[in-house]
Amino acid sequence: MDLEKALLHLSQQDRILKRLIKQVGPCTLRPRRQTEPFAALVRSVAYQQLTGKAAATILARVVALFPGKPFPSPEDLQAIPEEDLRKAGLSRAKTAALKDIAAKTLSGVVPTRKEVRKLSDEEIVARLTVIRGVGPWTVEMLLIFTLGRPDVWPVTDYGVRKGFAQVHGWKDLPRPAELLEYGERWRPYRSIAAWYFWRALDARVENVKK
Repeated sequence: MDLEKALLHLSQQDRILKRLIKQVGPCTLRPRRQTEPFAALVRSVAYQQLTGKAAATILARVVALFPGKPFPSPEDLQAIPEEDLRKAGLSRAKTAALKDIAAKTLSGVVPTRKEVRKLSDEEIVARLTVIRGVGPWTVEMLLIFTLGRPDVWPVTDYGVRKGFAQVHGWKDLPRPAELLEYGERWRPYRSIAAWYFWRALDARVENVKK
């Protein structure tokens, strides 16, 4: 992804985003392209609806169930008793999701790192959302942070919606449909726009329209 080209495009298309980019600074998004989709999905599910610290603690306990390995394999997760995963802190729903991710990786539904490069964003969403506990948002995070796809626009993400409202001085959160329409101007770099709204929230950047 050509970040310099992306920032120039976004700045030309949207004066508010141009001001936000200036305040936040250069984009430091660095996708983890060497991560297998299987591992990325496991991590994403573990982090669902939890703070980063709590999720990291639980995931570390899960990994510790497989001594000597930096991360469990699909075979490992398929073979381990559900009760062991539950004792590590995973909910029943997340345990079932991890089991299904493992099973669908072994059956070929979850593509390998090499295979996924040949698939479009839409094909990846269609294939992975058949997995238990994996919805569009989870796949969008994989597309952005693992695969580095430049034009993903996660309009249901709370952080993106909150960051957008904060930057634009909106009292209420934008509806996903509103964000979808508004984001058309940023194609083909909507992933970068999303990254800036996340950073705006972190940095508490408010109303750059002023």
